[in-house]
Order: sequence, then structure tokens, then C-alpha cells
Amino acid sequence: MKKHHQVLMTIDGIVNLAIGLLLLLVPLGMAELLGVPRSNLDFYPTILGGVIFGIGIALFIERYGYSRNIRGLGLGGAIAINFCAGVLLLVWLVTGSLDIPVRGYVFLWAIVILVLGIGIAEVITKSWYYE
Repeated sequence: MKKHHQVLMTIDGIVNLAIGLLLLLVPLGMAELLGVPRSNLDFYPTILGGVIFGIGIALFIERYGYSRNIRGLGLGGAIAINFCAGVLLLVWLVTGSLDIPVRGYVFLWAIVILVLGIGIAEVITKSWYYE
């Protein structure tokens, strides 16, 4: 695996772990702290947090198990996830009528820029292709 692919996979894994952890903390008041929309139930954001956190773990399994033929989630899958999540959140921010404070918009736009930026970098470097 090329060095820049390892770097992208590490960054992508860290971002997924961080976002997943934030969602897992929604029941403990994280939504209010970040200024993002709150669900009537903590169930869905918590489950989503677990899934995203798991994606982060899978990226690290791929990154550090590659030399031992241990596979997790490759960058091709990460690109698909980044674009789906980033574009969906972008659509919400551009067309949705979210009733959230400015800090919520700043936080969510930062996620869009970070996730789509990583996805674009992964596409440009052809990181899904292993030689």
C-alpha cells in the first residue's frame, strides 16, 4: 500500500471514529453542546454512531492489517460512504430548514467539508486501486 494511501486511510479512520463517538454521546447532551438537531429518540443517532465508529475501526483494520493480509474496509468503500454521507448532509444544509444555532451550522459545514474533502482526495489519488 502506498504511503499516501496509508495517510488517507488513517485520516479517514480518525474522522469516522470522531464522528461516531460524537453520535454515541448524543444521549449525554452532545447534540445540545454542538448545536445540532436533536432527535426525539436517542436510539437512531446512537445506532448511527455505532455504525460510523465501526467504519472507522474497519479502516484501521485495513490500514494496519494490510501487510498481514487482514482486511477491513478498503478505501473504495470509504469513498462511497464519504460521498453518500457528505452529499446528504450538504443537501440538508442547503435545502433543509434546520432550526439550529450558528455553531450547529458551523459544525455541520465543517463535517461536510472534511468528509467530502477526504473523499475527493481519495478519488484524485486513486487510493481505491492497489497495485
